[in-house]
Amino acid sequence: MVAEDDEKQAELVRRYLEREGHAVTVVRDGRQAIEEVRLREPDLLVLDVMMPRTDGLDVVRVLRAEAREIPVLMLTARSTEDDLLLGLDLGADDYMTKPYSPRELMARVRTLLRRTRRGGPAGPASARLTVGSLVVDPDRHEVAVDGAAVECTPGEFRLLAAMAAEPDRVFGRERLLAELHGFDRYISNRTVDVHVMNLRKKIEPQPRRPVRLLTVFGVGYKLTDPAKGARDASA
Repeated sequence: MVAEDDEKQAELVRRYLEREGHAVTVVRDGRQAIEEVRLREPDLLVLDVMMPRTDGLDVVRVLRAEAREIPVLMLTARSTEDDLLLGLDLGADDYMTKPYSPRELMARVRTLLRRTRRGGPAGPASARLTVGSLVVDPDRHEVAVDGAAVECTPGEFRLLAAMAAEPDRVFGRERLLAELHGFDRYISNRTVDVHVMNLRKKIEPQPRRPVRLLTVFGVGYKLTDPAKGARDASA
C-alpha cells in the first residue's frame, strides 16, 4: 500500500512497485491509510509523513497501538535527526528523505519484505530463542516475558532476536544498526538507542533499571538472564 497525497509521487512509486510484480493500492490521506490497512492487511506500507486529515506519524501511532506488525517505510521532506528518530520511536521500520532514488526505494522494499518474511515461501523452522524467562520465536514473530506476550515492531524484533541468539555477547551499535539495515545517511547510531529504550519499556520490570537488556558503556548492549546474574553474584 502506498499512502501519498502527491499524485505524481504516488504514481511513480506505484509504477515501480508494479514493475517488480507487486499489487499496489494507493490512498491519498492518513485516515484512509488506516482504514485500508485494517481492511486489506497489506504486506507493507509506504507512507508519506505530510498528508491531509491525519499525518503519517499519527498513522504509525495508531497502527502500532492496534498491535499491527505491518512493516512501514516512511517518506518525508524532513531531514533533521529528531524528526527521523521520532518516526522510528513510533514504530516505523525505515525512513527515506525526499528527493529519493526510486531504485533505492525498491531495494528497501525488497529488504523489508524479505526480513519480515511475509508473503514468501516458508523456510526451515527456526528454534525458539530463550534467555531466562524471555522467549523469542523467529518463525511466529512472537516475544514473551514470564509467559506474557510482548508486542514488538519489526525493527525491535530484529534487534531482540539478534541478541537473543547470542546471550551475554556485547553487540556494538554498528552491528545492531546493520541488523536494521537500510536507513539513510541522516540516521545515526542513536537509532539503536531509541529501539533499545523502547524494548526496555516492554521487557524490563523497571525500564530505568534494566536487568535484561544491559548497556556496556563505551561498547554497546547485551542481552542476559537476570536470574543467572543473580546466581553468579551470590556464588
